Amino acid sequence: MRLQVILNALERHGSFVYESAAWADSSKEGLLVRVRPRRRSRPICSGCGNRGGTYDHLPERRFQHVPLWGLAVWFVYAARRVACPACGVKVERIPWASGKERTTSSFQWFLARWAKRLSWRETAEIFGTSWHTVFRAVKMAVCWGIRHRDLEGIEAIGIDEVAYRKGHQYFTLVYQIDRGSRRLLWVGQDRTKETLGRFFRFFGRRRTERLKYICSDMWKAYLSVIAREANGALHILDRFHIMQLFNKAIDKVRAQEARELKRKGFEVLKRTRWLLLKRRGNLKRKEVLRLNELLTHNLRTVKCYLMKEDFQRLWDYKAPWRIGSFFQEWLDRALSTRIEPMRNLARTLERHAEQIFNWFEAKGEISAGAVEGMNLKVKLTTRRSYGFRDPNTLKYALYHNLGNLPEPPSTHKF
Repeated sequence: MRLQVILNALERHGSFVYESAAWADSSKEGLLVRVRPRRRSRPICSGCGNRGGTYDHLPERRFQHVPLWGLAVWFVYAARRVACPACGVKVERIPWASGKERTTSSFQWFLARWAKRLSWRETAEIFGTSWHTVFRAVKMAVCWGIRHRDLEGIEAIGIDEVAYRKGHQYFTLVYQIDRGSRRLLWVGQDRTKETLGRFFRFFGRRRTERLKYICSDMWKAYLSVIAREANGALHILDRFHIMQLFNKAIDKVRAQEARELKRKGFEVLKRTRWLLLKRRGNLKRKEVLRLNELLTHNLRTVKCYLMKEDFQRLWDYKAPWRIGSFFQEWLDRALSTRIEPMRNLARTLERHAEQIFNWFEAKGEISAGAVEGMNLKVKLTTRRSYGFRDPNTLKYALYHNLGNLPEPPSTHKF
């Protein structure tokens, strides 16, 4: 079977013919597939899309295509210039590539899909192209997906921020967290009121009025905008964000107490940070044994840890009266302690009690742990994106990996 037959079966362009296929000057360069227009076909103007007469031909260009059997494949074509009555002399529209791209659209989609599984640098090295080519492929896929995605029927969203660079550089992220449907909807630079306000303007009043649940953390800018723009939705403080506050309080107490003990010659808290911050179920056997030994000490850090573990019982209650009773009992104990970070935490929880209780009303209606799961994926993407020079590049990476964006059906043939 000739290569032209395979290409015609996979990617046929009606007004063009795969004329020949041969090795490049060096076999390492791969295969060159020469393309020519069909006889008596008229080129299409890249400006207005109308057909016109051929004015002249440009020099041959190479377009990198999807590799076959591990071999690089290049389309070779001398584009025609069109004598367009409306636009003047224009370069013709080429169906397998857009603009001045040196790669075919099929190869761009191919690279974009692999860039979800590998780093962009690895993708470029494996398929014999450059990092910038992979970036342009991802950008193309993201732009196409955003234009064609469906934003109807969204009832629950989660709002979070992620630090993408040192020096308090943040993105505001908005997710869809309907049960069974999780994806990144929007990325905005910074975490101000204006930033989140831009999301609601993008989302539109009609869609906002149909929201039933909004999940966020306690950042004041977010609370203010949500109350103003979407007061008809049930505002929930997610348990993931609440437990993050506990971890920050515990870590603050641990660091202070560790310094005090070190001055006295005791290092019982040395290398215990992650023992105290990780979920007990995620600890290895050796870590569990060490944690159990640590909990036998009468330390402020241990008291904070036990208070956090006790608070976790709140999420198991179902009866509203029992939820409120347990919450108040825990607050009373926390406020009576002499550990200031825990007292501050208790005051914060008390101020936001209504949004915390809303979590129970929405339980079962939104994806359990949705915000936490998306947050972990965001951190993985930002770590893999090390070396990105500007925030816009990271935005494309986030949309690409977390946006669940649609693709044209033809891209699944490779």
